[in-house]
Amino acid sequence: MRPLIPDYLHEVLAAVAPKTSGEIASYIPELATADPERLGAVFATVDGEVYGAGDVDVEFIIQSISKPFVYALALSDRGFGPLLDKVGVEPSGEAFNEISLERDTGRPRNPMINAGAITAHSLAGPEGLRAEERMERIVQGLSAFAGRRLEVDARVCASEMENAHRNLAIAHMLRNYGILSEDPRGVVDGYIRQCALLVSTRDLAMMAATLANRGVNPLSNEQVVDQAVVRQVLSVMATCGMYDAAGDWATQIGIPAKSGVAGGLIGALPGQLGIASFSPRLDAHGNSVRGVSLFERFSSDMGLHVMEVPPTAREVVRSNRVRGEGSEATRILRLQGGIRFAGAERIVREVLDSAPSEPRVVLDISLVHSIDDVARRMLLEVARRLSLDGQQVILVDPESIIPDPDPGEGGSITVVRESEETLNLMAVDHGRLR
Repeated sequence: MRPLIPDYLHEVLAAVAPKTSGEIASYIPELATADPERLGAVFATVDGEVYGAGDVDVEFIIQSISKPFVYALALSDRGFGPLLDKVGVEPSGEAFNEISLERDTGRPRNPMINAGAITAHSLAGPEGLRAEERMERIVQGLSAFAGRRLEVDARVCASEMENAHRNLAIAHMLRNYGILSEDPRGVVDGYIRQCALLVSTRDLAMMAATLANRGVNPLSNEQVVDQAVVRQVLSVMATCGMYDAAGDWATQIGIPAKSGVAGGLIGALPGQLGIASFSPRLDAHGNSVRGVSLFERFSSDMGLHVMEVPPTAREVVRSNRVRGEGSEATRILRLQGGIRFAGAERIVREVLDSAPSEPRVVLDISLVHSIDDVARRMLLEVARRLSLDGQQVILVDPESIIPDPDPGEGGSITVVRESEETLNLMAVDHGRLR
């Protein structure tokens, strides 16, 4: 059978290829020579599968797509408090290169505009690093996201630094407000180097997939940044990543995203996949014309809008039945799917409504593929309260979805690592389960 997803990507690329509106970012001389007909798209899943079509291995400079990843490094290196003291998280409603600072504090409004990105660059790595050491931290960090060593395009650096007057003006304003604590020109030089890293569409998709995979690179299995950092970064991408088009993007496409003026565009769907596209012609907002069209198709065709959540909470309790009678009676609640707060609340309600009086209660999670922290704590509290009522609680957990379950003070739970089908609870000696 022919592979399905590459065929789909080729089909969608062919559909957007006739779009020739937009202009190349000619204000950076090295970008002015880009081939406007380049076009590529890649999907990278959180388990490491990569699908692509078009010019997926052509290298170009990362530009502003570096911003969320450097922000992630700065959050990891300096902590949330110091970052929020220097960079806000509110949408600016302005173009990426506006001098958009809070009036009272001088703080950039968010890390996706140039003012915030320059500040985030200055905070990457531990305090006291020299400029070249900080740049190496950024190169290593973004390389870890991509899964391969990335290199800086020296020609682009030289070209862009000659035309960096606006970024230098922004940096001097930041220094005036005390947001930057070092020479503005040195920080801008490093920021331009950061933006001049060479990537392919394949690289960008893997970087986005690392965000989608809670900070773990799907191929190398390296934990690049922790989950709390990823949540912060994706939240800011969702509200600020597409600059003054962020509102339209959030409502129409609904994928946390970031664009770059070289024509790259990424999106990260938490728990699902990373997406990247490349096409150099830009619209008035500085976003790739064909890239936006591609993401519109992806979102519409595959239901990728983050607000399109399947109604799993009602279906988390697959069955609730009783086997045996009297002292041999066992109530079995079989659970399924991914369980978060709403699903856990449904389980609690099921237990309360059925008011189990049987000597044994089995919580079978052999069909559960994930459970978040609040749902885990709620499920263990159910076990604790049932055991305090004198019932024996048995957790069927063959995949160790809940490792080392501790129901807390006074609670007791017996863990069975075999599925209900192979165990056949009614045939097992009840003394073994006690």
